[in-house]
Amino acid sequence: MRSIGLAGGIASGKSTVTAALADLGATVVDADKLGHRVYEPGAAAHAQVVAAFGEEIVGPGGTIDRAALGARVFGAPTEMTKLTDIVWPAIAELVDEELDLARAAGASVAAVEAAVLFEAGWESHFDEVWVISAPPDVARQRLMDRNGFSAEEAGKRIASQLGNAEREARGDVVIRTDCSLDQVRGRVEAAWSALQDRIAATG
Repeated sequence: MRSIGLAGGIASGKSTVTAALADLGATVVDADKLGHRVYEPGAAAHAQVVAAFGEEIVGPGGTIDRAALGARVFGAPTEMTKLTDIVWPAIAELVDEELDLARAAGASVAAVEAAVLFEAGWESHFDEVWVISAPPDVARQRLMDRNGFSAEEAGKRIASQLGNAEREARGDVVIRTDCSLDQVRGRVEAAWSALQDRIAATG
């Protein structure tokens, strides 16, 4: 099985690319959804997060209030690092479990949508890393349209992440999404075809 990590900034088009890969036959995994699991009561990371940030972030039923936690860490680099040092390794374990399940199920390709792939140092978990990329002005407009952000707020979100140049330099494949949906799908199909050639070449 060939595993692909899909990296990209906010509003870069990762979900669109992931959906296209699913249509082409890839088994897809959403690392952000796995991230929700590490906050559930009973998960090892849950206890560590509560110990680090206090009972005030715990909501009804013992579930961590992600909004309250987010308010604590957003814009506070030290607090954010404290959180990511706990949850990123926990999410990586879940990603590996999902890849093992896909492998056992006979999948030929598994694609993991992981926005923080580079920040978390997860490159080694995948055979290839594909970078989904959109220019900042395109991503900003998408955030304004999709999330109702002001131009300033959207710009802050984008500026807080890795830049496109760094991501693209670190990826094995780059898919740019500053085009129509049909064109994006065409680019994904071309990348998929090249992937199949690489798989065939390596047996």
